[in-house]
Amino acid sequence: MNSLGEECNELKKKYDECFNQWFGEFLKGNQADTCHVLFKEYKKCLDKHLKEKGIDVAEAHRKVLETDNEQRPKSDHQK
Repeated sequence: MNSLGEECNELKKKYDECFNQWFGEFLKGNQADTCHVLFKEYKKCLDKHLKEKGIDVAEAHRKVLETDNEQRPKSDHQK
């Protein structure tokens, strides 16, 4: 699967390959984080792309679930 930003495709591919290899090792009990540098590079590229598209990255990362800001559907007795 390609990245949301075409310019980030190569970084995503490298990170995905690293993650898949890491995950196999993780399942065997090895918890060493070997992909964090690649993830940071990919995230930086993706954040830049999203910003250029007018998407507020900080808003996307804001914690909402299980807070007062979470939009919950009204139950029948609240309508």
